[in-house]
Amino acid sequence: MREPSAGRVAAWRPMRVGSGPAGERATPTPGQDPLATKQMRAVVVGHGDVLPSDRAVIGEGDFIVAADGGAFALERWKVLPHLVVGDMDSLGDAGVERFARQGIPVAKYSAEKNESDLELAVAQAIAAGANEIVLVGALGGERLDHETANLLLLADPGYDGVRLEARRGALRIRAVRGEGSLSLDGPIGALVTLLPVSGDAEGVTTEGLRFPLRDETLAFGRARGISNEVASMPASVTVRKGSLLVFETPQGGTK
Repeated sequence: MREPSAGRVAAWRPMRVGSGPAGERATPTPGQDPLATKQMRAVVVGHGDVLPSDRAVIGEGDFIVAADGGAFALERWKVLPHLVVGDMDSLGDAGVERFARQGIPVAKYSAEKNESDLELAVAQAIAAGANEIVLVGALGGERLDHETANLLLLADPGYDGVRLEARRGALRIRAVRGEGSLSLDGPIGALVTLLPVSGDAEGVTTEGLRFPLRDETLAFGRARGISNEVASMPASVTVRKGSLLVFETPQGGTK
């Protein structure tokens, strides 16, 4: 690994507003402070497992970033990204040229870098002004180490002020950190798993779950928080100290 070069994730400046199979694409204001602007949502598509239903995550006006091989899923969906980011070891020269011919900016990085392609894509989305980011294709695939790193990314305190989540079909994964609260989607019967990711999570309180927690500690590395269930709505999770990953899966699986 090498130290990241200066300006590696500097604000991306969009080249143009284009059109294509996905229709007209919105262009964000360059260099915005995401905490001082109106809501802007980005979808970052990685090269992990992608379900056909994940296409529905992308909404009109979303800023779309492909992390290297995540561009293949967008091609299958006939969606043009605003930006392709990564070392391009998956997309390859032919893929890079294919997107370049369509006027898609490609930010190519050295393979000897300290960040994953998905991490770079998230940084570029934030630099473009996004304060809500949905990760698709961040789970599964051939690299369990990448999947684990992508999950930990959700709990990174460096992203405070940015709503960050991962989706795979009906599965939704978010993080809640100390002195924070998270409203759950439901519906009644949905599975909810709470996993501490930065040591013990203290002062954990839940509302609306079948197995309630009242100002309790979930120990790091223990499975106590697995497979709870939404019993009533509204449902929520609050933590006083530490960080939790919150997995929500409607009954019936992740499809």
